[in-house]
Amino acid sequence: MHCHDDTGNAVANSLAAVRMGVRQIQGTLNGLGERCGNANLISVIPSLMLKMGYETGVSMDGLKRLVHVSRVLDERLNRMPARNAAYVGESAFAHKGGLHVSAIAKDPSCYEHITPESVGNKRTIIMSNQAGRSNLLAKFEEVGMTVDPKDPKVNALLDEIKELENNGYSYDGADASFELLARRKLENVPEYFRLESFRVIDERVWDDKHAHVKKMSETTVKLFIGGKRIMDVAEGNGPVNALDAALRKILVPFYRDLEHLHLVDFKVRILDGKNATSAITRVMIESADKEGNKWTTVGMSSNIIDACYEALRDSLVYKLYKSGVKAHGGN
Repeated sequence: MHCHDDTGNAVANSLAAVRMGVRQIQGTLNGLGERCGNANLISVIPSLMLKMGYETGVSMDGLKRLVHVSRVLDERLNRMPARNAAYVGESAFAHKGGLHVSAIAKDPSCYEHITPESVGNKRTIIMSNQAGRSNLLAKFEEVGMTVDPKDPKVNALLDEIKELENNGYSYDGADASFELLARRKLENVPEYFRLESFRVIDERVWDDKHAHVKKMSETTVKLFIGGKRIMDVAEGNGPVNALDAALRKILVPFYRDLEHLHLVDFKVRILDGKNATSAITRVMIESADKEGNKWTTVGMSSNIIDACYEALRDSLVYKLYKSGVKAHGGN
């Protein structure tokens, strides 16, 4: 059976064919293929094994590598994995509403059709303005925080998250910023550095024929590290790149763990305002290190560069904290 997905039924038709006696299914990883793609083997295989009771050429242990295989292909093609992909997407086992999370804590089968681990995925608890205490307590457990549920700071943190979300922040998909917020409120995060100021100069030059002949962004950053004031300048192919370069130019000599950190994705969202160029802006940055760990941070401001700094700062601090680095100078 060889199905294409022109009507969105390639997987369903393939599974129906097996029930009718077909014993060879042709498909592709992640549904790649001409036009709308071929039957997605990433969905076909677990459906056959976990839902229909068939044996395939994949063992149960091999099935636990399904997410890995899917994402390796996306990485090779230099594209972002689909968050809403069946079985393997980041949202496949994500829970947001307080009722869902409370039920999941009692019996995961209430809202999960299989165990996430059976396909190499994991459960995700999302913090948002819809979240309740159940979300917060589950999130603490997910990130390895031991917190007394009766601690009044828990309710204070929940109220703060809801207020921040109502003002435009989004911790749905920005787990690193959430964890830093929670640990600052309930525990302690070292002050690795303190910003005094930064200044961005963005230059574009055109000739008399309106041809673009030069572009350059330059950022000056002033930081305090361990009580020492440091200033440095860096250039980049845009203001965010220049800001990132200037920050790391100062920080890497003190914190070598940041040397191989790199930005994977950058998203900007206009939140409100009749004039989009003067509206509140939310920036989300996905970062990664050489070990393959990835995390996402968020920043918000009426100034897009300021929002970028917030997200960049959280990205740097999160990497240092999770690496167990001590603040320079003992702060």
